[in-house]
Formats: sequence, C-alpha cells, structure tokens
Amino acid sequence: MSETYAAADKAEKLGTTLMIKGKIAKYIDRFAINLGEGPKKVGLHFNPRYDQSTIVLNSFDGEWGKEVVVDHLNFHRGSEITVIMTFDSDGFKVTLPDLHQVTFPNRLGLSQVSYLGVSDGFSITSMKFD
Repeated sequence: MSETYAAADKAEKLGTTLMIKGKIAKYIDRFAINLGEGPKKVGLHFNPRYDQSTIVLNSFDGEWGKEVVVDHLNFHRGSEITVIMTFDSDGFKVTLPDLHQVTFPNRLGLSQVSYLGVSDGFSITSMKFD
C-alpha cells in the first residue's frame, strides 16, 4: 500500500483542530492518516484495520512505538466519514464519526504538526483547520 504525503500549508499548532472528510475505499483491509513533522517523524498514526476490527494508534520516530488498540471501529468500507483530530498539550484527541473520542499521547513532544500523510485506502474530499 502506497502513501501520499503533503506538508500542510499551515502548521497545526497546539490547540488546533483538523477536520478531515473523506471516502474509504470499498475493498481495503486498512488505511492510515498520519500527522507529524514528516514521514519519518509521525506523532499520530491513525490506522483503522478492518481485517482486525480495530483502530490502532501509534507514533513513529525511526521505529514504531507501542500500539494502542481501540476496539471501536464503527465506520464501514465504502463510506464517507468525517474524523476530527485535535492537537493539544495532552496529545491528540480523535473524534470518530459517531462522536466517540479516543486520545493518544504526544510521545514525540511535538509543538506543531506540519505534515499529513494519507494511505491510498482513504481519499480526502475536504479538510478544515480551526
């Protein structure tokens, strides 16, 4: 699975919310949305895994950290979803389409996020910073 990467046109600073709306491919086992400083320094790896019926959260800085497994995969392949990601002093808060929230610590001590990476199992239709 390849991944497309882009530097955000404005860095997400502490307290910033990123609303991502997109379409999940119909025939995938998993996709990922990554936030960080670049593909080799990812503060939040958001990885729904349909083949395991879970969502995995992790970080990457030369190597993967310990996975945090969330048993709340409530959106389906082929659907359009909105995921809200807030970056604050405690870390990352992810609001899922049913408004369930999961949190992940800022393991890398990032003060801003200037990078967004999305796997090809998910295509962004719109993004909004608040």
